[in-house]
Amino acid sequence: MTVFGYHASHEQHSPKHLLEYVQHAERAGFAVGMCSDHFHPWTPKQGQSGFAWSWLGAALQATSLSFGCVNAPGWRYHPALIAQAAATLAEMFPGRFWIAVGSGEALNEHITGEPWPEKPERNERLLECVQVMRALWSGQTVTHHGRIVVEDAKLYTRPVRPPLIFGAALTSQTARWIGSWADGMITVSMPDEEFRAMLYAFREGGGAGKPVKVQASLAWAPTDSEARAAAHQQWAGNLVGKEQLATLRMPEDFEAASLSLAEVCSQLPISSDPQVHLRELQRYVELDVDEVYVFNVTPYQREFIEIFGEHVLPALSKSDNR
Repeated sequence: MTVFGYHASHEQHSPKHLLEYVQHAERAGFAVGMCSDHFHPWTPKQGQSGFAWSWLGAALQATSLSFGCVNAPGWRYHPALIAQAAATLAEMFPGRFWIAVGSGEALNEHITGEPWPEKPERNERLLECVQVMRALWSGQTVTHHGRIVVEDAKLYTRPVRPPLIFGAALTSQTARWIGSWADGMITVSMPDEEFRAMLYAFREGGGAGKPVKVQASLAWAPTDSEARAAAHQQWAGNLVGKEQLATLRMPEDFEAASLSLAEVCSQLPISSDPQVHLRELQRYVELDVDEVYVFNVTPYQREFIEIFGEHVLPALSKSDNR
């Protein structure tokens, strides 16, 4: 059956409050969790950007949920360090930590001062990082000289089972590519036709039978007007095109590229009515998605968790008859 979870946005909320929210989400019936992994927020108005890896240990200890995050090894993170961090969490919390990897955004990765290449080159670097991480998890002593450099690295603390690596994809081309090496795929909300094309490409590329996760963004607030205003204030900079998402460098750049209120309303489910969001989320059950991480982009987190726990999650459970 499709499992529904809670997405914790480090760009919008302090780590302390996010920890409270995931505990509240577990009590309300959300079954899994994930978080973002940013150095900068998308826009200055979002105003936060805590360190995901410190927070993940606390969240796993404070709840019984599984957690993961989308990471871009090979830039601000050396893959050996991410392999060590992931191995430690997987050893402490067996079966409850997964990692997704992607080619990254300049917003977070430019801080090292390295050149930011085109997507094909970033993909090649990402695949090298994945190979290094898996070799370290298997107990090998790794020396690697390629797009990244590793010298005589060995992990001495390793889990019995290494964490699953999901590939992050926004296009069918990337979905097909990650099908050949990832343990599963994670993507974001998109129209059904586009999503079905992504699934087909992933499965044809080698992902048949592998799990699929979706981060489903929406905007809920106590009133429709509050939901519209909050969605535009918080998320207008995030709905730029895929190329801009990867190449804009600073929160101010995303702010300058922000969409109008009408454009935001056309791209994001926005409503105070939980039934509107229920219908939107039900399509992922029909599409056989394994896990859906519900992401309310507005500041109204506690109220959202309570409303969805009462009116949306039980109905989603009843609608999944697979």
